[in-house]
Amino acid sequence: EFESKIPPLTDEEFKQLEANILEDGKVLYPLIVWNGVLVDGHNRYRIAEKHPHIRYEIHEKQFDDRFAAIAWICRNQLGRRNLTPEQKKYLIGKQYEAEKQVRGGVRGNQHTNLACCQLGNMPKHERTCDRIAKENNISSRSVLRAEEFSRAVDLAEESSPGIRKQILSGSIK
Repeated sequence: EFESKIPPLTDEEFKQLEANILEDGKVLYPLIVWNGVLVDGHNRYRIAEKHPHIRYEIHEKQFDDRFAAIAWICRNQLGRRNLTPEQKKYLIGKQYEAEKQVRGGVRGNQHTNLACCQLGNMPKHERTCDRIAKENNISSRSVLRAEEFSRAVDLAEESSPGIRKQILSGSIK
């Protein structure tokens, strides 16, 4: 579940990461684990498992629940590497979806949620879409569209496994 939120590396990026790790003789950044589950560092872990002499560290991170973990994954990925527009939109959508769950879920229906977010009549602590919009320098409506996009990508992946990678790489629209 967590790995599926992270845009996959291209084959070239994975090979470069592996070469860097082999050159350094260790994984420089710790693998992030929550309750014994790998949250971040899936590629680094695969490389370390492939090369048993490679050392790595584990950092145990605390989250209130899986939605908080997913929101952290999305924020972390958005801040760490060059992303295609599709990958960025997907991560923003997943972050919003997860953070809504952390804060108690969606209230009302899709129309009341949109109106509350756009008109600003939700209590300040519940204006998740506005905060995420500011973090990413986009509009609140773009956050809501990103959530719709991420759900559509996940549905497409369910019906046609492997298509998520193609959509997020921008190779198909």
